[in-house]
Amino acid sequence: MKIKNNIIKGVITAAIALGGTVKLSAEENLWVYTKGTDTRPEGSYELKLSDTIRVGKGSGSYVFHDIRPEVEYGITDRLTIGAELMLFDHNYSLNDEGNNPMYETQEANGGDYNKTRYGGYEVALKYNVLSPYKDALGLSIGFAFEDRDRYRLDGAQIDQQSYATTIFTQKNWLDDRLTLAVNWKTELERRKSGADSTLEEEIAFDVSAGLSYRFMPKHFLGIELRTQSDYLSPSENGEKEPDLQSSNFDLLDMQLGTRHQIAWYAGPTYHYAEKNWWLTAGILFQFEGDGSVHAFNRDGKNYDEHEDVHIGLFYGYEF
Repeated sequence: MKIKNNIIKGVITAAIALGGTVKLSAEENLWVYTKGTDTRPEGSYELKLSDTIRVGKGSGSYVFHDIRPEVEYGITDRLTIGAELMLFDHNYSLNDEGNNPMYETQEANGGDYNKTRYGGYEVALKYNVLSPYKDALGLSIGFAFEDRDRYRLDGAQIDQQSYATTIFTQKNWLDDRLTLAVNWKTELERRKSGADSTLEEEIAFDVSAGLSYRFMPKHFLGIELRTQSDYLSPSENGEKEPDLQSSNFDLLDMQLGTRHQIAWYAGPTYHYAEKNWWLTAGILFQFEGDGSVHAFNRDGKNYDEHEDVHIGLFYGYEF
């Protein structure tokens, strides 16, 4: 009996240790948009493939696959560099002529739009300041440059450059089984589109938070909250919209313009991790949205810049 009790105690102790001490590998995605503060170990690589599927524009049908192959490299234990390509697959046919730029683009293509195109690329750096495993709070800072040839909303040709800064924070509890992460991303975009080379200087804020719990070894369940908003005023043929204030981010002319739109999303996530690979799936629903008089809003949601549902699928392999 004593031997049996010792065996049982040993099994229980091992199970608790396994469930409580296994940490995430660096740069794993626990959520769809939110990321933790981890960076890659020096000299290591990770390959990622993601597909963020955005569905529903309030009328007709709309499906957009934002597909991104990515590679990351640990320059040091604290500094990671990453590069990704963007492949945009649009398939939509909207009924409401006020929901632009999608409706105008589909009409110029025979009434619907179904194309897969190269969208652009992004290069990013992430520097870890504080570790959530050693310090009271994890903190990292990210910088990114993005160049796009296609507009993510309708797939039309554009010339866009973006500069983004992201603050990553993370707090762990229960021997790192419970993780909370909060991200604040500020993006400066300059975009030309259309035959008249419409110029948009846009300042965008993307704030997200994710809570995840490792309920058994290798398995994580979570919930995510995200809000995204744009501040801009388009300029056509050199003329700016008179009832909107422009966003500017020139060195001597910094100004936050009129808020064009805002939307809120929430939903569950699931993450599974092996030693060298992992996968994540999540679904977020828009539950509230609004915008200016130039935005397309319906039933308390925004649909020119946002969608009903975002589905995220991610796979990573580390070596």
